[in-house]
Amino acid sequence: MAIALAQAGRTIIGVDVDARRVAQLNAGGSYIPDVPAEDVHAAVQQGRFHATTDYDALRTCDVAFICVPTPYDAMRAPDLRYVVAAAEGIQPRLQRGQLIILQSTTYPGTTEEVVQPILERSGLKAGVDFDLAFSPERIDPGRRDWTVKNTPKVVGGLTERAATRAADLLRSLGAPVHVVSSPRAAEMTKLLENIFRSVNIALVNELALLSERMGIDIWEVIRAASTKPFGFMPFTPGPGVGGHCIGVDPYYLSWKAREFDFYTKFIELAAEVNQSMPFHVVELTERALARVRVPMQGARILVLGVAFKRDIDDARNSPAERVIELLLKRGATVRYHDPYVPCFRVGGDAFMRQPVELFSQPLTESLVRDSDCVVIVTGHRVVDYTFVVRNARAVVDCMNATEGVTGDKHHIIRLGATPL
Repeated sequence: MAIALAQAGRTIIGVDVDARRVAQLNAGGSYIPDVPAEDVHAAVQQGRFHATTDYDALRTCDVAFICVPTPYDAMRAPDLRYVVAAAEGIQPRLQRGQLIILQSTTYPGTTEEVVQPILERSGLKAGVDFDLAFSPERIDPGRRDWTVKNTPKVVGGLTERAATRAADLLRSLGAPVHVVSSPRAAEMTKLLENIFRSVNIALVNELALLSERMGIDIWEVIRAASTKPFGFMPFTPGPGVGGHCIGVDPYYLSWKAREFDFYTKFIELAAEVNQSMPFHVVELTERALARVRVPMQGARILVLGVAFKRDIDDARNSPAERVIELLLKRGATVRYHDPYVPCFRVGGDAFMRQPVELFSQPLTESLVRDSDCVVIVTGHRVVDYTFVVRNARAVVDCMNATEGVTGDKHHIIRLGATPL
């Protein structure tokens, strides 16, 4: 967002609490693969962008975007500490006429019930002295076809003026802007988008489990159903859901719904199905080990991919975390390879109290051959799966990554395809 606005002719200040990131940005570097370092460097050189840890820089801004994480806590209740911290950082510097736009995915009501009261402690009134709006981010990490410059935006303002100001600014990026009636409607829009995906992933995950029992290849079925030009959208099964949206957003809405004596059974059931998938992956791993007559206790497991989706470096809430924890708890020795994630932390939770830090291993022939089972959790396209299949004793493929591999594949168990 910052670099795109700079390229559109705006002067941007980035505020972050991480001094190392601030230094990297001011040196023209980028810590996000989707944002080329040369774009950051150009914006810095042109005087269009600089970063700081000093919130006082906001005093001179016309608009402030709040773009912070919104995770959940151990009980899967919304954790808004970063939103609150950002609003509290803005509040003493808030100026008349400024526009504040919350972008962080959250439950309906956050803008008005959490952010607005904090900002109004400044003595300025929202809708009168300053403007307030919500416009959810819509970035799909790793995509090149849909970016911040061409993905339509949704805006809901506290007032019509706030919505108009936010919409006009976002249109300068080049994409259409759809204005809704309120911040709550915009907040709900973002949740609907991600819950739609969560529910459909859960549906196909459940069908994958059924297909295994019935001896049907769910991947073949999905390809066949995808030939229908209307009324169908393909989703694929996997080891679970991850990232900062799909696995988190359903709980934000379910939590808020209880305030209205409403229970989102359908949404919670989908989350339950998706959360069960890492356990099924471990079951498949036990089956694969049984084929080579190796017990789980003491087995050497190689996990391929720990990012939450292929070809990105984001491992937040990755299903690989739970898979690895469960394998370790069952006595296996686990190593992993991920070209995008050099270090991966598991544990420190109810499943495994002791935190463990793992480091990506080079994908060598000896690493694969020395493993009793290879578990493909994230199907990065840069991995040579023919090489893996040729050298592995047993393979559990959660992402259908080995489908195109030719030759002997009797030692492969594919999620949703290999009969029980």
